[in-house]
Amino acid sequence: MQITKFAIPEVIFGNGSIQFLASCAQRLGAKRVLLVSDKGIEESGWVALIREILESAKLDCIYFDELTANPRDRQIQQGAKLYRDSRADVIIGLGGGSPIDASKGIATIVSNGGNIHDYEGANRIIHPLPPMIFIPTTAGSGSDVSQYAIITDEKRQVKMSIISRSLVPNISIIDPDLLVTKSRELILSSAVDALAHAVESYVSRLASPFTESQALTAIRLIAGNIKPAANSKNREALKNLSIASTAAGMSFSNAGLGVGHALAHSLGGRYDVTHGMALPILLPAVIRFNQPSCERKMATIAHAIYESCPAPVSDRKKSLSDTLYNLFEELGIPMQMRKIVPDNSHMEEICKLAVQDACSVPNPKEATWQDLYQICSEAW
Repeated sequence: MQITKFAIPEVIFGNGSIQFLASCAQRLGAKRVLLVSDKGIEESGWVALIREILESAKLDCIYFDELTANPRDRQIQQGAKLYRDSRADVIIGLGGGSPIDASKGIATIVSNGGNIHDYEGANRIIHPLPPMIFIPTTAGSGSDVSQYAIITDEKRQVKMSIISRSLVPNISIIDPDLLVTKSRELILSSAVDALAHAVESYVSRLASPFTESQALTAIRLIAGNIKPAANSKNREALKNLSIASTAAGMSFSNAGLGVGHALAHSLGGRYDVTHGMALPILLPAVIRFNQPSCERKMATIAHAIYESCPAPVSDRKKSLSDTLYNLFEELGIPMQMRKIVPDNSHMEEICKLAVQDACSVPNPKEATWQDLYQICSEAW
C-alpha cells in the first residue's frame, strides 16, 4: 500500500468568521503582528476592517503592502526587514495568492535567513517559521491551506516554486463574505485556478484517497456554482466556491499538480500573466495530452462535471477537453494564448523551464519540452 501524508492547517470557515481573527492571533502569542496585503484589498475596505479588529483587541499592527500581482523576490526581502525591524511576532496574510505567498516568503526569510532563492524547490526550509494566519479574499489560489509559495525571480524572469510542510499556516480563516467585493473577472479567474488545482491533483501520480475525495468535491462545486457566482454574485454560490477552493487547495498541497501549472509558472515569469488567465487556455490541451495515461480518472472528472452542471445528452458525448473549452468560452474567458502574451518567440525557452518546474514531477504522463511546446501550440 502506498504510504502517504496529508498536511492541512486549522481551518475556521463560514460567513462572518473573520470576527475570530484577534482571538486566533492571541492564541498564537501575538502582541505585534505584521499584516501583509495589497492596495487592491485596501481599496475594498478589508484592510481597514482587519486593523480595526486587531486594534480593538489591543494588538499592534504593522502594515506591509509593497506588493505586485505576482510577488517579487525583492519585495520578500523588504517585508522580512520590516518584520525584524518592527519586532513583529505573528504574520497575517490577507488577500489572494500574491499576499499570502508573499507572507510565506517573508516568514521563511525571517526564520531561516539568506535570500528567498535559497529555498526554491522542495523541502529546503530547515527552521520553523513564525506563526502565520491567512485570510483569503478570493476563492481560487488555495495558498491559505497549501505547502506551496510562488515567488517571481525578477532577474531570471521565472516564477519559483517553494514547497515545504513549513509553509502550511497555523490557521486559515475563510470568510465567504470577503468575496462580494470581487469583480466578475476575478471570481472567474480564481474559480478556474481552483478547478485546475483539482483536475491536476486528481490525476497526479502522488494522489491518494485523501486528496482524490477533496479534488472531486472541488470539481463538483465549481461546475455547479461558477456561473451564478460570476454572473450574479449569488452568496450561496460564492460560499460553495470558497469550499471548493479550500478542498482543491488541500488536494494539490498534498498530491502536487502537473504540467499545466508548470507552464503557467513559466509564462507568468516571462510575461507577468496570472494563473487565472493562463490556466483556462492551457487546461484543455493539457487534458488531451494526459488523457491516455489516466482514462478512467478523466471519465470520473467528466461525470462529476455533468452531474453538477446538467447538459443535454448530446453534449455528454463531447470530450472532457471540449467540455471545459466550451464552458470557459461561454463564460467569456479568452481562450487563445496569443490574446494574453505579446508573441511566441520565447516559447521554447518557456517550455524548457517548465519541464524543470517541480509541478511537472507528479504529472501522470512524463513530458519533454517538445511535448509542452505542442501543448502551447494547440493553445496559441
